Amino acid sequence: MQNNHIAFFSTRPYEQVVFSQLLENHNSANNQSIKGTFFEHPLNPSTAISCKGYSDVVVFVNDDVNAATIKVLKDCGVKHIALRCAGYNNVDVSAAAEANISVSRVPAYSPETVAEHTLALILTLNRKTHKAYNRVRESNFSLNGLMGFTLHGKTVGVVGTGKIGKAVIRILLGFGCKVLCFDPSQDDDVIALGAQYVPLNELLEQSVIVTLHCPLNEKSYHIINADSIAKMPAGVMLINTSRGGLVDGTAIIKGLKSKQIGYLGLDVYERESELFFSDHSQEIIQDDTFQRLTTFPNVLITGHQGFFTYEALNEIAVTTLKNILTGDNTL
Repeated sequence: MQNNHIAFFSTRPYEQVVFSQLLENHNSANNQSIKGTFFEHPLNPSTAISCKGYSDVVVFVNDDVNAATIKVLKDCGVKHIALRCAGYNNVDVSAAAEANISVSRVPAYSPETVAEHTLALILTLNRKTHKAYNRVRESNFSLNGLMGFTLHGKTVGVVGTGKIGKAVIRILLGFGCKVLCFDPSQDDDVIALGAQYVPLNELLEQSVIVTLHCPLNEKSYHIINADSIAKMPAGVMLINTSRGGLVDGTAIIKGLKSKQIGYLGLDVYERESELFFSDHSQEIIQDDTFQRLTTFPNVLITGHQGFFTYEALNEIAVTTLKNILTGDNTL
């Protein structure tokens, strides 16, 4: 493992600093010379050719590691694909296995980090602190239009009770909420916390807030659609800090227009790979669905920021490097 040469894709300066320091510390402590090269562009079938001579590639949520990409990686001699994130829906795992390329991910990194961002979206949408901040800066102290609701005692539905979902549940219970959960695999620890598992339809029908914390796969794709939105109480708050493909963008726009959805908080977006992590302020964004979403006063969007804390970023880097050094599949 002393000859690893790692290609990092879709990187930003803050990631480069963390990974560079980690590699330097590791090499110094273990008398090794693992090298890292950082690319800001994404990995896809067109850019994979740049991996010639690299043993490992490190990718993020918006890199396109499909079968065509993997074929080029194999030809380049890549032996390992390391995701520096939890989700791996952007990787053709079967194609990687056929190419004898191992795949790893970071299944858990400070789950409280994403959970806290989830609550930040809930509280901001509810109490409209983002609007109040701008008003006060303009010497406007009117409270008209800023009324929220008391979170204590409300029923909140949590879809997905993995590590992040459980962290959200603990916080919501601390606020005095009644928490309903849905997950194909029930967790006794969740029940012990005081939450209750129910069928998905029951969760949708009873929850005034629905927050998504499940992986994206064939079963969960567009789990929030026209039918599921119709089951929710009028004026429901919908939060998604998991994966953009869980939500049907056309359906939520219709839900917002009909006022069936009263609040919408998104940290992810189905076509975010074309937008997030880059500055498009001097461009005309061509995604009509995204642009329409930004026109609603009750919609709050952050650009995949939920993971972004010092603690989480460091844990991601440490786990990613560990996965590379072991070379094992850790999906």
